[in-house]
Amino acid sequence: MPAKSRTYQPAKVQAALVEQTTALRDTVRALCARPDAADLLARPTRLGTWTVRELIAHLGVQVDWVPAHLDDPLEGRPPLDLPQWVRRVGTLAPLLDEQARTRAAGEYGGDPASVAEAFGRAADGLIAVLADAGTADPGRRFEIRLGSMTLTDMLVTRLVETVVHADDLADAVGTAAFPHARQALAAVTRLLADALADQAPGGAVELRIPPYAVVQAVEGPRHTRGTPPNVVETDPLTWIRLATGRTDWDAAVEAAALSASGERSDLRAHLPVLG
Repeated sequence: MPAKSRTYQPAKVQAALVEQTTALRDTVRALCARPDAADLLARPTRLGTWTVRELIAHLGVQVDWVPAHLDDPLEGRPPLDLPQWVRRVGTLAPLLDEQARTRAAGEYGGDPASVAEAFGRAADGLIAVLADAGTADPGRRFEIRLGSMTLTDMLVTRLVETVVHADDLADAVGTAAFPHARQALAAVTRLLADALADQAPGGAVELRIPPYAVVQAVEGPRHTRGTPPNVVETDPLTWIRLATGRTDWDAAVEAAALSASGERSDLRAHLPVLG
């Protein structure tokens, strides 16, 4: 399925984001209540030089973005769809890094209890906005630096932020797998699979991510019936980590988290799809 043809149902997106944001709020609260919380906040993450404190501050910015800007006037920025957002969001990395460091030194710079309180305010603010039926209006638009999106698409990007960075948080503090909302995990898996099909169009390789997504991508002979000659299969979290650069192809293969058959099935040249 071409990436640009997929649509997301507003009510389902909102429900998934409420569940995912609630789980994040509760996880941050529990982490900050631990006796070793100060040490945990100072731990490194897999995100360059960010510590856990900076990661939580970044999450706070992303969770708070829609409530903080929901009523901003529209300036007529060009339309931006989700595949374009995936392609271009990496260009904002310097700005996002500056925001995270500023928040980590300010609002998120205190003791663990104040970090949990700050993130809780951001999470509760988003949850309150999502409880408003007007947020589900499919015609409503929202503008960011990269362009103008439907509000529902903007909320899908918040699913990406909360799923990907919840996984980063779990990795950094060494906890068990994060309890992702099922529909949040599904939406992010599908979006990043669609992004591969958008960035490497074709029908030579079938990417399977059960139970959420199947796409065809990469130039070459198109599969029409029977078993495709080139198949890649993996689980949702492994795909998300590959698609966002959290893990690499060889590591996923070595861990038996990914299977690839066929001479064209090596996708490493097309990864990551999100910067």
